[in-house]
Amino acid sequence: MAIQEGLTDEENAKLLLQKLEALDKKRLKAQQRLECYQARLSNAFNKKVRPRSFQVRDLVLALCRPIITTHMTGSKFTSKWDGPYIVQEVYTSGAYKIIAEDGLRIGPINGEFLKRYYA
Repeated sequence: MAIQEGLTDEENAKLLLQKLEALDKKRLKAQQRLECYQARLSNAFNKKVRPRSFQVRDLVLALCRPIITTHMTGSKFTSKWDGPYIVQEVYTSGAYKIIAEDGLRIGPINGEFLKRYYA
């Protein structure tokens, strides 16, 4: 914002103040548009998200994750899910302790890597 020649200091100050107020209005309008856009984007994303929660004694499948993720084992037709397992304990952090039907215990596993098993 440049000072204009031929105007007094008071007039220049008033002119600069008016330009700053106009800039604040534009900034506020842009912020409101951004918030509306983010709300729409969040709603579109949340439509597709399905929360997963399991109770004790639910049957679940666990994702088979190889130790080295760059070397996939098996062919593309092998199942990516292992199980069924039984939920033994539910932790508040979204983790679950599961056991196999033969009694083999599997340590805490994140709920993201589980899905419900329908017999």
